[in-house]
Amino acid sequence: MKWRRWGVALLPIVAGLVVAALVMDVPTLLNPIIYMRADLGTLAMIAGLSLSVLVTVGLALWTRAEQRGEQRATNVRAQAAEERRRFLRRLDHELKNPLTAIRAGLANVVNGSATARQKEALASVEGQVLRLSRLTADLRKMAELGTRPLERVPVNVAELLQEAMTSARDQPEAASRQLSLTLPQVPWPVPAVPGDRDMLFLATYNLIGNALKFTRPGDAVEVRAFEDGNSVVIEVADTGPGIPKEEVPRVWEELYRGQGARGVPGSGLGLALVRAVVERHGGRVRLRSRVGQGTVVTMRLPVR
Repeated sequence: MKWRRWGVALLPIVAGLVVAALVMDVPTLLNPIIYMRADLGTLAMIAGLSLSVLVTVGLALWTRAEQRGEQRATNVRAQAAEERRRFLRRLDHELKNPLTAIRAGLANVVNGSATARQKEALASVEGQVLRLSRLTADLRKMAELGTRPLERVPVNVAELLQEAMTSARDQPEAASRQLSLTLPQVPWPVPAVPGDRDMLFLATYNLIGNALKFTRPGDAVEVRAFEDGNSVVIEVADTGPGIPKEEVPRVWEELYRGQGARGVPGSGLGLALVRAVVERHGGRVRLRSRVGQGTVVTMRLPVR
């Protein structure tokens, strides 16, 4: 294929030589000899023009090859993502039924004639089974985020945050934390953002839930939103223990749990879900933290 392209590029030159040869061989012409005179400037111009043509052709071929390479890489990434989603869906399907059966069996044993020590051990096992059930549910959500059609309807940010706060207050940790919501009203309220309301609610609720889980009794959790240029910024801030600097870049990884997460129930997928939702909406996420002072997680969503 490459030799064919170069052959097509050389056709004009070959055609010109053929025509010149034919003209030279026609006997009826008065003067078949063609005289050409060119000064140094003309020769330099012709050389420069020829070089420019060659460079242009080379750049075009290089750009085409680069685009094909990028397309192949994109296809490979898309295929890998689809295989990962299929694996997560299959894993959720394979684990859901056994975990449900185990929980039912444990409930029957605990309600039976077990000793107090046995019931305590069974309760611990049930807690781990429940953790696995939540993990598989979160994995299913991660798989769905990549394939679920994304709605594009105006989402009222104030109502969304108020609903997320109401749901978060039902968590056991909320009773011992100072939970507050700050929304500007003047000179205008926070504008709506286009997107999928259910997905955005999931991301916001996960952020508030994380703040409640990783703070201590008496700590404050503040949710606030404001307009910044062509974006709406949603922040969830807390006065918790904070995250070490070396762990901050890894908090968005799936299943990652830092030292401060030991002993705290969770799947390690909360922030990964938040990032997936925000990026699907064309937004960005950011986390700032200081050990001993607290953490601020920011979602930036485009208004248009």
